Amino acid sequence: MTSTGQPTTTRTTRRRTVLISGAGIAGPALAYWLNRRGHEVTVVEKAGTLRSGGYPVDVRGTALEVVRRMGILPRLRDAHIDLRRLTFLGADGGEVASVEPHTVTGGVAGRDLEVRRGDLTDALHAAVRDDVEFLFDDSIDTLDQSGHGADVTFRGGGSRTYDMVFGADGTHSSTRETLFGPEERFHRYLGYRFAVFTMRNTFGLSHETVLWNTPGRAAALYAVGDTDEVHAFLTFARTEPPSGASRDPRAQRDLLTAAFADAGWEVPGMLAAMRGADDLFLDGVGQIRMPRWSSGRTALVGDAAYAPSFLTGQGTSLALVGAYMLAGSLAGRDHTAGFAAYEDSTREFVTLNQHLVAEGGATLFPTTAEALEQRNSRLRGLVTMPSGQGRPAHSALALPDFTPRQ
Repeated sequence: MTSTGQPTTTRTTRRRTVLISGAGIAGPALAYWLNRRGHEVTVVEKAGTLRSGGYPVDVRGTALEVVRRMGILPRLRDAHIDLRRLTFLGADGGEVASVEPHTVTGGVAGRDLEVRRGDLTDALHAAVRDDVEFLFDDSIDTLDQSGHGADVTFRGGGSRTYDMVFGADGTHSSTRETLFGPEERFHRYLGYRFAVFTMRNTFGLSHETVLWNTPGRAAALYAVGDTDEVHAFLTFARTEPPSGASRDPRAQRDLLTAAFADAGWEVPGMLAAMRGADDLFLDGVGQIRMPRWSSGRTALVGDAAYAPSFLTGQGTSLALVGAYMLAGSLAGRDHTAGFAAYEDSTREFVTLNQHLVAEGGATLFPTTAEALEQRNSRLRGLVTMPSGQGRPAHSALALPDFTPRQ
């Protein structure tokens, strides 16, 4: 939106002004629903533009109804990645099992979506860009809630006062740190590090993932279609969580090289590609668990409040559902009552999905030879999941029919 979001129709009450930090998934989704419910919305994003590309993400269960109500489901159906096969390999590169992906992810074939992250962010942005103000290449510098509003100064200069502020700025949320303190208070490390980057598809892979395992280590090649590139994943067990030093790109490459130094299969070529990759991302596998998601006039949504980890495959779906529930909970309520309603209505759904890590997520990456053989035995006996069946947690919340304000 090129304008500043001034009302275009006469209203008997002032539109509440809100600022959302983060233009990934939760932020634009929240912007859409808050705008529909009569708020004047600004989204600030530290990146210079929307982040295109990225690894694939899943939209399942209750989140499918959110995107349907947003009107972007047909566009996402067109962008759906038809992943047809998931092949598990042993240490020697020999095949252990080849299965239909939904038997492992707990999704529903023919209904759930898997799309490139950039395709989802593009669809969300397109749904709100004409009605919402976006401030790219900027971020919140200070946030003061001591007055009658939330006073914000921006790193790019200038200041504004909002009725409410929302942190949708990811697992390492600066909004959360400002309000609640260091990330370590809320981060639950799950014992793994993971890295992802793109490399040339010299393997003849198409619409499939190939996963190699030894105890405590895994390497995967993910081909989203008939493309010249694949997404490469490296995952390894590590007792201690990442430190600040592991944010250094050279240190990241050294860490991965050491962790996979004697690995077989295609891993040496993956490491060579990793050294020259310009999109390497390395992080710890963990969750964000908080006793409350709001403070004063500010609330958190998505990974900033309740990142479930990639082991659950539910980060995107929680972000979409959480945004819908937060905006709807504020309808007809002040921020205090609205934030309380948001937590009351959404926390059980979040908790169920975060607990998926105890239902098999981490067992994809066993840390002992015995556990790896047990997993492989289960995979060999795996059969196709019956059509229409999925993990109950994915659809555990029935969306209320919040009536948009006209």
